[in-house]
Amino acid sequence: MRLQSVRALALAVLLLSVPRTLSAQTSRGAIRQTLPKIVKIYGAGGIARLKAYGTGFLVSPTGHIATVWSHILDGDEITVVLDNGRRYEVKVLGAEPTLDLAVLKITAEVQDLPYFDMDQVVTVGAGTRVIGFSNMFKVAAGDEPVSILHGVIAARTKLPTRRGAFETPYDGPVYVVDAITNNSGGEGGALTTRNGKLIGMIGKELRNAQSNTWVNYAIPFKSLTGTIKEIITGKFVRSDQKPKQKENPGRYRPVEFGLVMVPDVIYRTPAYITSVLPRSLGAKAGLKPDDLVLFVNDELIQSTRMLKSRLGYLEAGDTLSLIVRRGDKLVSVELLVPAKAESSR
Repeated sequence: MRLQSVRALALAVLLLSVPRTLSAQTSRGAIRQTLPKIVKIYGAGGIARLKAYGTGFLVSPTGHIATVWSHILDGDEITVVLDNGRRYEVKVLGAEPTLDLAVLKITAEVQDLPYFDMDQVVTVGAGTRVIGFSNMFKVAAGDEPVSILHGVIAARTKLPTRRGAFETPYDGPVYVVDAITNNSGGEGGALTTRNGKLIGMIGKELRNAQSNTWVNYAIPFKSLTGTIKEIITGKFVRSDQKPKQKENPGRYRPVEFGLVMVPDVIYRTPAYITSVLPRSLGAKAGLKPDDLVLFVNDELIQSTRMLKSRLGYLEAGDTLSLIVRRGDKLVSVELLVPAKAESSR
């Protein structure tokens, strides 16, 4: 009986140890594959307590680098050091401050560099075990490996944060990390899964504006990939350089399509149609009382007020596509916007 107990105990220990061993092997393999994709960045700073170093990571085999937009990139000369110790000059190819994002490009002709495939980026949830890679505190200057931290995703949320006395311009979602990832020089580092899949970019050193505590977070990389690709291909226009949308001209109203909407009594009054005028465009298209307008030209409509706003931008000759909920069904309707606004024909 004792022998059987010992054997059972040994088997249990073996079974428990196998996943941990495999997990450790997976992490070590992912770390070996990821380290060559991380770069150390050196630029402006070094005075008034402004550090002159940071982190980035390669997103193309020809030397495109994603990193955080910061004062380090304001200098005339910016240098990156690869994992093998090779040193290159880089230029700022483009930046989007509202995303805290900058894309750099190695000026020399390089090929076949190890990089993160932006089409292989993953999204994860709370409880996911992660690895952070960054040159925090400038521990690596040549071919030494950057720092590695193991942690867990605590939440995906929005945080009211600030840097010094100023709020950060980025107000999108972040991964809150249960690990001290956001250190001096750590911004722009990579956050990956335990098998090396890219999750996010480590952000700047920030405090929570409500609790005044330091925040360890990363920006989900899927929210950055579109902008990065636009910068690389030369199609990107910064948000502060885009033409501002003109004031709503108010060209059309629901009644000019024969639609009488439920009274707009609260901020988000649902866009219900109370009646449809006979022989109107809406009647000819098949719209009916009690239809709930859900989409206008593929844009979600959350209220009567929003519906009226979207109709105001229409021009004569446009196609107005509506999706309405009728009972338990969704119904698609198309109307041609008339040259002359009218309530009926």
